[in-house]
Amino acid sequence: MTRIEMAKKGLITDEVKEVAMEEGISAEELAKNIAEGRAVITRNILRNIKPLGIGKSLRTKINANIGTSRDKTDIEEELEKLHIAVKYGADAVMDLSTGGPLREMRNAIIKHSPVSIGTVPIYEVAVRAKEKYGSLVKMTVEDIFEVIEEHAKDGVDFITVHCGVTMKIVEMLKNNDRVLPIVSRGGSLLADWICYHGKENPLYDYFDRLIEIAKKYDLTLSLGDGLRPGCLMDATDRYQLLELITIGKLKEIAVSEGVQCIIEGPGHLPLNHVETNIKLQKSICKEAPFYVLGPLVTDCAMGYDHIAAAIGGTLAGMYGADFLCYVTPSEHIRLPNKEDVKEGVIASRIAAHAADLAKGYAKAWERDRKMAQARREFDWQSQIELSFDPEKVLSMRSERPPIEDEKVCSMCGEFCAIKVSRRAVEESI
Repeated sequence: MTRIEMAKKGLITDEVKEVAMEEGISAEELAKNIAEGRAVITRNILRNIKPLGIGKSLRTKINANIGTSRDKTDIEEELEKLHIAVKYGADAVMDLSTGGPLREMRNAIIKHSPVSIGTVPIYEVAVRAKEKYGSLVKMTVEDIFEVIEEHAKDGVDFITVHCGVTMKIVEMLKNNDRVLPIVSRGGSLLADWICYHGKENPLYDYFDRLIEIAKKYDLTLSLGDGLRPGCLMDATDRYQLLELITIGKLKEIAVSEGVQCIIEGPGHLPLNHVETNIKLQKSICKEAPFYVLGPLVTDCAMGYDHIAAAIGGTLAGMYGADFLCYVTPSEHIRLPNKEDVKEGVIASRIAAHAADLAKGYAKAWERDRKMAQARREFDWQSQIELSFDPEKVLSMRSERPPIEDEKVCSMCGEFCAIKVSRRAVEESI
């Protein structure tokens, strides 16, 4: 039985108990949310890793993307990125490789990863079609499902599948009323296939086959947002919403069949659209876990898109998004390097933590309480340990230490507000 099927029967597994204890909720509540499609545990039955819970009443999680491209296929570098992402707090990592030995890359990442691994199988389908047929659009339905099953057999925990890029929506796009028609790689590949063959998206048309594979491995389906807005001008338009309605219906089918689902979301959104987008998703998709890319709140932050995404991610998380996909400083520019991965993970972690504070998540508040107390007591070791990047904090303090009083920092020195105010208050008692 799958997790959903067991939860529907009232069976509380050790896995559910472990996640519930980690999250500080009851196992019964978590099981009920899994049964009703409001939470998932992303772990392929073939993997032995710590289970990851995503969804209602759980801590906001973050994902980091790594992977090769045709321009750079260094597996060792990608494994270093994996190590960095996990070290700085990524809850999951997606392998988005499109260059080099793809299966070797994927298996290396799965082997070395202590966290959930996700993939986008259609990328590999397209690469193989290019090699086999000389054209991406000549991939077949069998090619698509063969690769999806291969990813599941290799132990992938969740896959992005762009089931909502339908023939109807692709035809509507020909009205040319979007600035950027499709910015999703997977979505664009399927739209190209639809136009070339004049047939429906196989992931939509044969959704039952997808369900069959997912059930076999208890694979979580991340229903991709192929029509997500790639700029603010396209935010919350009819294409995005039509796709959301479509994948919301597919999610209901999947859950009824015992398959876990996550819903992917935008994308680029102005700040004043974020709350609306989260509420729409939660309503249309009946509180399914929401996985957002950012969202980026301006199109003009190139080189600093991790900051734009952290701003949007904080708001999204506060309003109910459950899973934040990180964005690195190199977004829209190049394949990220190791430092980009670190910066992206930390920015996303800050966003997720800030969102959890706004949600009233007890463990987030306990961490901030400890930091405040450590500052009151000038406990620098605890401050360093409680920070999101202890190495950086230690390095910065060491580079310019206080001269006279080691308790304070070198910015305020003897005029330290905490020191002065504590002395004034304590001496007046």
